[in-house]
This record gives sequence, C-alpha cells and structure tokens, in this order.
Amino acid sequence: MGKCDGRCTLLAICSLQLVAALQRQVFDFLGYQWAPILANFLHIVAIILGMFGTVQFRSRYLIFYAVWLVMWVGWNSFIICFYLEVGHLSQDRDFLMTFNTSLHRSWWMEHGPGCLVTPVVDSHIAPDDHHVITVSGCLLDYQYIEVLSSALQVLLALFGFVYACYVSKVFQDDEDSFDFIGGFDSYGYQPPQKSSHLQLQPLYT
Repeated sequence: MGKCDGRCTLLAICSLQLVAALQRQVFDFLGYQWAPILANFLHIVAIILGMFGTVQFRSRYLIFYAVWLVMWVGWNSFIICFYLEVGHLSQDRDFLMTFNTSLHRSWWMEHGPGCLVTPVVDSHIAPDDHHVITVSGCLLDYQYIEVLSSALQVLLALFGFVYACYVSKVFQDDEDSFDFIGGFDSYGYQPPQKSSHLQLQPLYT
C-alpha cells in the first residue's frame, strides 16, 4: 500500500510539474527567451521519463529524473538571482536569457497585471528593428512574477526529488527480494536424493 501511495503521489507531482513547465514554456516563447526555452524543453523530457519510470517500475529512469531535478533547482536558483540582480548579475548588462540574439525581455514586462505600456517615439537608443517603451502602473513587476514562477519550480522539484528517491528505493528493494522460481532464496535448493531401493545390495552366488 505504501508503494502505491508513493507512486501515485509522484505521478501527481510530475503532472503538476508538467503543467507548470508547459505554462512557462509558452510565456518564454512569447518573450523569445531562448535559454529558458531550452531548459524548459529538457525539463519536460525529464518529467516524461520520470512518469514512465514510475508507471513501468524502472528505477533507472527515476534516478535520472532525480539527478535532473538537482540541476533544475540550480537553474531556477540562477533565474531568481538574475531577476533580483544578486551579486554581479544585471538585467541591463547583457542578454543572458536570449543568448544575446535580441533585445526581448520577459513577456510579463509588457503584459503584467495592470501594466500600462507607452511607446517612445523617435528614440535614438534602439536599433532600427526595435522600439523603446515605458511601462508603468504594474500591480506586480515582471521580475517578481518570474521569481515566483521559479520559486514554484524549485518547490515542486524538491518534492519530486524526495518521492523519486523513495519510489526508486522501493523498486530496488522489490527487485532484490524477488524469487524467480519457487522461492530459492527462502528455502534453499536441495538436489534430488537417491531412493533407497536403488542402492546396491550384496549379491551371493
């Protein structure tokens, strides 16, 4: 019963992770943020492998899923530090999220709750194929929305890591205790004994 509960809980966590990752992927595509798009794609693949391993009793897939979650926590921790500009990280210095291929930022920068976007006409600081805008009146700034999204990913990853390790351990214990034919480990194999009537008897002539 405990194994079933652990598997069901892990599948539920993976389902939540998949929904959150797909939602995040959509908004990162809208913002042309190529580095998060690549990371989200790898995360979705790892979640699918984790779900497959849970359903098919494959501990190796769960171990891979757990290892990926450690890296996923590290990536989202970097995202949090990036948007909060911790240390020497700066959103204005370079475009880490877009591989320095465009001037696009988070989609939430212009489409956050309550945001009012005003274009700046004839700006000399933007390239010919871009425009400058001012954003005001946001109920929640875009960097905090990104931080909350990453914090949710970290939280789900921590739960997923714990349950993946637990379920993988249960699978491995079941494999070690499995008796393939007739329970050799429990009873021990005894070779057949010769029947007494087949023993040689002395012959008198």
